[in-house]
Amino acid sequence: MQFIKPGINIDFIGKRKVAFYISVAMILASIITLAIHKGPKYGIDFAGGTLIQVKFSSPVGIDDIKSGLHTIGLGKSSVQLFGDLKENEYLIRTDKSVMTSEGFSSKVKRALRSAAGIPVEIRRIEMVGPQVGKDLRQKALFAMFYALLFITIYISGRFELKWILSGVMAAALMGAVYFFSIFNVSIPFLIAAAMVVTLVLFWFLNLKYAMGAIVALIHDVIITVGIFSLFDKEFTLPIIAALLTIIGYSLNDTIIVFDRIRENLRKYHKNPLEIIINKSINETISRTLLTSLTTLVVVISLFVLGGGIIHDFAFALIVGIIIGTYSSIYVASPILIAWQERRKNR
Repeated sequence: MQFIKPGINIDFIGKRKVAFYISVAMILASIITLAIHKGPKYGIDFAGGTLIQVKFSSPVGIDDIKSGLHTIGLGKSSVQLFGDLKENEYLIRTDKSVMTSEGFSSKVKRALRSAAGIPVEIRRIEMVGPQVGKDLRQKALFAMFYALLFITIYISGRFELKWILSGVMAAALMGAVYFFSIFNVSIPFLIAAAMVVTLVLFWFLNLKYAMGAIVALIHDVIITVGIFSLFDKEFTLPIIAALLTIIGYSLNDTIIVFDRIRENLRKYHKNPLEIIINKSINETISRTLLTSLTTLVVVISLFVLGGGIIHDFAFALIVGIIIGTYSSIYVASPILIAWQERRKNR
C-alpha cells in the first residue's frame, strides 16, 4: 500500500525555523500552565488519600453527595461526575487516608443513601498513604530519567559507536543523582538539573544523534504534561505508563529517520547535510504517517469506547503520538544541522 508516492520532496527542513518557534511556544505554554496550577495535579497514587467511586440509581446533585459525606467527617472531599451523565457515577476524593474496611464502605453507603434519598452502590474504594504516594512519585520520576539515560547509551552506541563514553557519562549522572537524593535534595529539581547537564555534555562531546533524540523526547514529555495540566487532568500511575510508552513510540520514529540519514550520508556524502536530511525524512514519511495513523485509530477507539477508567490513559497516548510524530520530523533531525553549524562557526 502506497500512502505517499515515492519521490516526494516536501521541504521539511526549510520550515525548521517555523517549527522551532511552534515548539518553543508549546513548551512555554506548558510551563506557564504548570506554574498557574502550581505543578501537575497528582492523583491519589502520588498525592495520597482515599478515592471512592459510587453509582446511584438515578440522577443526584453533587451538593447532596457532599452533604452526606459531611455526616461521616468527609465534608472537604471533592466530588465529580465520572463517565457518561446517564450512568450517574461519581468519584469522591479526599486527602484523608481512611481505613477502607468493610465497615467504612457500609458507613459511606448509608450516609449517601440518607442524603440523596435513593439507592447507591459502592463501586470501588482505594486508599494510599501520603508517604507511599511520595515514594511512588519519586520512583516515577526516576523511571523516566533512567529510561532517557539508557536511551542515550543505545543511540550513541548504535549511530556513533561511542558505547563506552556514553555509558560512563550515564553511570556518572545516575550515581550523582542517587548520591544527592540521599541528602533529601528535591528529586524533581535534581533530575531537571541532571538533564540540563546531560544536554550540555552531549553538545561538547559531539554526541549529536543522542542529543537529537533526547531533546525530542524531553520536548514530547513536557508538552504532554502541559496539555494534561491545561485540561486539569490528574497524573496517576497509568499516566506515567503512558508517558513511558510515548517515549518509546517517539524514539522508534526518530531511529527510523536517523537510520535513513546515516545511509544517505554514505550514498550522497557530497551533498549538503540539509538536503540529505530532508531527503531522508521524505523517504520515511510514508512509513511514519501510516504507523501513526493506524496507532491513532486504536487509541482513539480506546478513548471513545474504553470507559472512564482508561480515558486519561488513552488521551495521553493520543497527544503523545501526535507530538512524537511531529518531533521526529521537526525536532530530532534539525539538531544534527544545528550541530554542524556549530562546528562550522568554531
